[in-house]
Amino acid sequence: MIKEKAYKTLTVNQRETLQALGCSAENWQRILVTEDFEPGCVRNAHFIGQVKIGRLTGKVRSGQGLEKPSGIYNATVANCTIGDKCRVANIVGQLANYDIGRGVCIENVTTMQTNRGATFGNGVEINVLNEAGGREIIIFNELSAQFAYIMCLHKYRPKLIEKLERIAQAYAQMVWSDRGRVGEGACIFSAMEIEDVNIGPYATVKGVSSLVNGTILSSQEAPTIVGSRVIARDFIIAESSTVVDGAVLRKVYVGQGCQIGSQFSAENSAFFANSEAFLGEACSVFAGPYTVSHHKSSLLIAGLFSFYNAGSGTNQSNHMYKLGPIHEGKLLRGTKTGSFSYMMWPCRTGPFSVVLGKHSSNFDVADYPFSHLDARADGKSIMIPGLHLTTVGTVRDEAKWPARDRRQGPHKRDIICFDVFSPYTVGKMIKANALLKKLQESTDKSVEEVTIGGAVVRRPILRTGQKFYRTGIHMYLLEKVFEKAEKVPQDAEGDLSRVFRVEGDAVFSREWLDIGGQLMPKQRLVDLEDAVERGEISTIEDFAGEIARIKKAYLQDEWIWVRRMYEETFEIDLEKATKEDVIEAARNLLEVKSKFLRLVTADARKEFSELSRYGFGQDGTPEDVEKDFYQVSGLYEENKFVREMRNNIEQLERRIEQLVQRLQADSREGKKVTSESKK
Repeated sequence: MIKEKAYKTLTVNQRETLQALGCSAENWQRILVTEDFEPGCVRNAHFIGQVKIGRLTGKVRSGQGLEKPSGIYNATVANCTIGDKCRVANIVGQLANYDIGRGVCIENVTTMQTNRGATFGNGVEINVLNEAGGREIIIFNELSAQFAYIMCLHKYRPKLIEKLERIAQAYAQMVWSDRGRVGEGACIFSAMEIEDVNIGPYATVKGVSSLVNGTILSSQEAPTIVGSRVIARDFIIAESSTVVDGAVLRKVYVGQGCQIGSQFSAENSAFFANSEAFLGEACSVFAGPYTVSHHKSSLLIAGLFSFYNAGSGTNQSNHMYKLGPIHEGKLLRGTKTGSFSYMMWPCRTGPFSVVLGKHSSNFDVADYPFSHLDARADGKSIMIPGLHLTTVGTVRDEAKWPARDRRQGPHKRDIICFDVFSPYTVGKMIKANALLKKLQESTDKSVEEVTIGGAVVRRPILRTGQKFYRTGIHMYLLEKVFEKAEKVPQDAEGDLSRVFRVEGDAVFSREWLDIGGQLMPKQRLVDLEDAVERGEISTIEDFAGEIARIKKAYLQDEWIWVRRMYEETFEIDLEKATKEDVIEAARNLLEVKSKFLRLVTADARKEFSELSRYGFGQDGTPEDVEKDFYQVSGLYEENKFVREMRNNIEQLERRIEQLVQRLQADSREGKKVTSESKK
């Protein structure tokens, strides 16, 4: 929005020039201009109410990418402030009740107006997860995945929810206005209907069909695009996002860096950072960061997702009984669903699981991460716990997500932890491993299948699942200790306590949580929610500040958890650990991680198997199959991912050897000093 400046009424010459150029006004005395206003840039314009106009000189970027003259042409303008170097042209209906910033282009628009008491999408309640209501969240410009997650899922703390609703409504009330805003450098063209919509700086709004009651957040560093044939009502679209190609949104929040298009439709849903939605449909969905649905036949309904990939034809049912669409599902972070997978809610998967087939029975296996869930012919769910721990997809996930962060600019609302292995997932592995062991010991060998949380597990798989989980647990704990040990200074003289001590005000909780993409000890969340209830956190700025503080404490919270779990797992107190203990841990790490990476590369080899070559060498000879496959897929040994995994093993070997040599040298030097002192 333009800065307030001095305006004056038109001179007689200016008014006469405007009239000669086809302009008219209800009251010329209410048309105010800056000292340097040039009337020759205004033609065939009709003014209603008070209109303030800046210096309309030079050129401005138009919607087609061309530079066109600034000015007001063929337009009805009512109660607006138009900044310097703007272009307003070909307004069929009217442009009413807007403050328009410098360098804005508004061209070929049917109607663009703001009505009295507009909220611009702020304060709208949307029914996520439970389509029938009960898990409402209030959308507003500064909504984060963490704020929304707590408001949606922690209804069991009514005082907390009341306080969060007050925070959201207080922010919404600050936004309410009788006038809309178009930020500096924005471009709006070929639009049919824009009503009660705030548009941020450097946003592009092109060819939309209808935008009603919403906000398009944007900035020069993080421009937002809303494109052709989009219909949106009761919405907020955040910075760096793109909503195009006939998308239809009703009561929807779109977070930063999202992409929605190709006629995707959504209602009563929230999409947080870097989510992608094309061709399909969403209803009452809480789409946490990196939720992806790319296929026309996919329906996401009444579900919680994050770091999720929906296969083609994925759908769910939230009508289990006859009281309406009241059921909901939770696919914990990193879950994938295969083509035409189906789940009857309520269901809950463990993190980084894969779901295939049509599941007509309900299950809750949230404590079994990296699992494989398939459906039998009778609709019952078959689970292999931990199977996907060593698959290529899991390893690639941790690297690809940070690289695909489209959020631009310094202000990122959603706090995201990208770690695949963390106290959150490893804690679940520890719990699952113990449960599988207990079940194995208590199950008679004559029993073929056991049931875990509604899913069927073959008895021999109980032992296999433990092996998977032990691999993940040991690898994570050993690697964290090794990383700390690498920081032992050269002059440590046997003192490991400096690197193994807990720094700052670390918080230990055996259970960790995933709060809308942010990982934290459960106690951190409890403390946060208690502070909200006490009124110590009473604004969205307070909440964002506390969430950021929890993020800053992540590494120290992680380390105190690792220390405790390491002692329980290996029966070694790191406060009393010797260099020999560390050397043994390093060598154990090399063994377990080398085995892990070899299993991952073995999984990658499947992409180069004989079966994968079916269809290659089309119309050629059998000898052409190999050549064709090589041209398209390359060789296994040359594959970038395979080479990277092998390099990781080699680098780990070098790092471990360097640490062992240094610690052993320190030990020898220490013994030499001790011997000489005795002499």
